[in-house]
Amino acid sequence: MYMISPHGGKLINQVVKGKERDELLNNVSTLSTITLDSWGLSDLVLISTGAFSPLKGFMNQKDYLQVLKDMRLANGVVWSLPITLPVPKRLRETLSIGQTVSLKGEDGVIYGTLEIEEMYEYSKEAEALFVFKTLDKLHPGVQKTFQKADVYVAGSVKLLAFPDIFNADFQTPDQLRKRYKDLGWKTVVAFQTRNPIHRAHEYLQKTALENVDGLLIHPLVGETKQDDIPADIRMKSYRVLLDEYYPKKRVILSTFPAAMRYAGPREALFHSIVRKNFGCTHFIVGRDHAGVGDYYGTYDAQEIFNQFTKEEIEIEILKYEHAYYCIKCATMATSKTCPHKDEYHIHLSGTKVRKMLKDGIMPPKEFSRPEVIEILMNEMSSDS
Repeated sequence: MYMISPHGGKLINQVVKGKERDELLNNVSTLSTITLDSWGLSDLVLISTGAFSPLKGFMNQKDYLQVLKDMRLANGVVWSLPITLPVPKRLRETLSIGQTVSLKGEDGVIYGTLEIEEMYEYSKEAEALFVFKTLDKLHPGVQKTFQKADVYVAGSVKLLAFPDIFNADFQTPDQLRKRYKDLGWKTVVAFQTRNPIHRAHEYLQKTALENVDGLLIHPLVGETKQDDIPADIRMKSYRVLLDEYYPKKRVILSTFPAAMRYAGPREALFHSIVRKNFGCTHFIVGRDHAGVGDYYGTYDAQEIFNQFTKEEIEIEILKYEHAYYCIKCATMATSKTCPHKDEYHIHLSGTKVRKMLKDGIMPPKEFSRPEVIEILMNEMSSDS
């Protein structure tokens, strides 16, 4: 049965098991330690499970600079975001090339190891400009960049344990690929979201599902900005929606525990590459994918794919216009299918809906299914 190739040709697996894991665990207490924040910890697991194939570890300087400049690794493979491990300068003085260090979470648990290949300083200004196209520190990605430590440590990693965020809702690329095979799916479309699924999302997903065997709803549940709806609340809303409105044998819900970069076009490209590693043949890119505020054009995240050949990306990008509910059509539509003026259109941004929920105002039924709205109203009002 056909299965799309992982990015770079091979699905990376740096998860250590059995005797090798036992031996490493016996030795890690004697190693120097680097403590990872939640962002670094999720990157460690996603590298190790193959989600970030072909990466085997945190980027060296040559790959890092090539990614910033050309959106490619040093070997020419397309890659759009730096995957790096920052450490303070004072820690750098205690480390050496070729040394193996343990990677510890903020909870004190040792989750993996890293063999140091290189340590290098970098320009936060240059990184912010290349990745986010702005130096405005109100941009959450820029703000995060300038908060990072000043030295990057590069090297291959090994994973010894999974953090709690990688729970039963998470399936590795290998696990999902096996599920598709068991279900007989040859074509799979992925949908990335960090918001509850509203009617416009549902419209895009079901339109795509008409043309493929299966749909992977792959919500990002790693670190997001403070005003985003918490992951546990979103997961409840996804489950009730799938139970009531989607064909059960044609949809899989699985979490993507990555940090949100808010890098707009570059992150759209990154999200597509990652979903290719998860075995998806198609990826939905809608309006302002991975954007924030007004930093990117409405369809910049779709246009970035024009810079690369289909062979380089391989996964097929489904580009959709902004969908809305048209009162006169009495259905979901886009400008391609609806002839009516804006006064008949109902479309609410995630920002507006979050404010409505915070203020105890019920979003209209045209925004989302009543079961979803009920969960959001109950959960968000109890949190406020």
